[in-house]
Amino acid sequence: METVLEAEEAVQDIEAGTLDVRVKQVRYEGIGINSYELTSLSGKHLPPFESGAHIDIHLKNDVIRQYSLCNSSAERDRYVIAVLKDENGSGGSRAVHESLKAGDVVTISKPRNHFALTRDAKKVILIAGGIGVTPLKAMAHELEDRGVDFEMHYCARTPAAAAFGPELDAIRRVGKLHYHFDDGEASNQLDIRKLLAQPTPGTHVYYCGPGGFMAACADAASHWPKGTVHFEHFKAPEQPKRALGGSEQSGGCEVTIASTGQVIQLKPEQSLSDALNEASVAVATSCCAGLCATCKVRYLEGEVEHNDFILSDEERQEYLTTCVSRPASKTLVLDL
Repeated sequence: METVLEAEEAVQDIEAGTLDVRVKQVRYEGIGINSYELTSLSGKHLPPFESGAHIDIHLKNDVIRQYSLCNSSAERDRYVIAVLKDENGSGGSRAVHESLKAGDVVTISKPRNHFALTRDAKKVILIAGGIGVTPLKAMAHELEDRGVDFEMHYCARTPAAAAFGPELDAIRRVGKLHYHFDDGEASNQLDIRKLLAQPTPGTHVYYCGPGGFMAACADAASHWPKGTVHFEHFKAPEQPKRALGGSEQSGGCEVTIASTGQVIQLKPEQSLSDALNEASVAVATSCCAGLCATCKVRYLEGEVEHNDFILSDEERQEYLTTCVSRPASKTLVLDL
């Protein structure tokens, strides 16, 4: 039974940007995939979210990972995430699979969204690769509720590797969901270039999946009008290795904090977030890969080498991600 103290602490955590939730259920969804249903400790509504949103999960040993919410945003009593256990990953997904059990209490962030559905689309094409289905599933629920025309293409290795079969069956039966299996008949495999060959006025495309899949979608949609193609990486794409000081200011940079005038010397081998934290300028970080925008900061002066995978071209005119982006000038002024 929850105590009054637990409920009070939960409210305080929400105000601080995090909250403790209970793992109500863990369910097998497909080969290597478990879903986790999270509910509030008090039984009250959780903070609202929009489809495409994700949360941070705080695991043991200060490990933080981001996972998309995959249930309907109309549901206020629970969050649902799905996690593919990656044996070759950095350990976050293994930690979730091996440590989170029904009944456990876990700390999460409030939902954040950098992959939101546009409100004026006449039609939406959703293209999911593997576990990239999670944010798109939430979008399918919302589009169905709003009565917006959509079609969803779900690519997986085999039927056994596709998650959420029972939940997605309703939209499959009405012809809005199309499965494509790599190990199946060649005729059933998705021809992304053919699917996206002809842009249609009012149609928007959303895709999410592993690196090769993302590159194929980007190439196939490269001729679509600006602002009609939307995507989210769940893992940072491979980039050519280079020194952290690889921009033109390889000798370092002076970073000025606008509110105090404090000047921080950024060394060539340092990340901007590390330099700020060492100087006791607190900037929250999470993914440290340029994927979640937790560490997004406005800059007032200077040039920036943007290495993130989350900010739009417009946002990059005034914001940077301190975990991976670098100054491209000798001085940089941050709005902190």
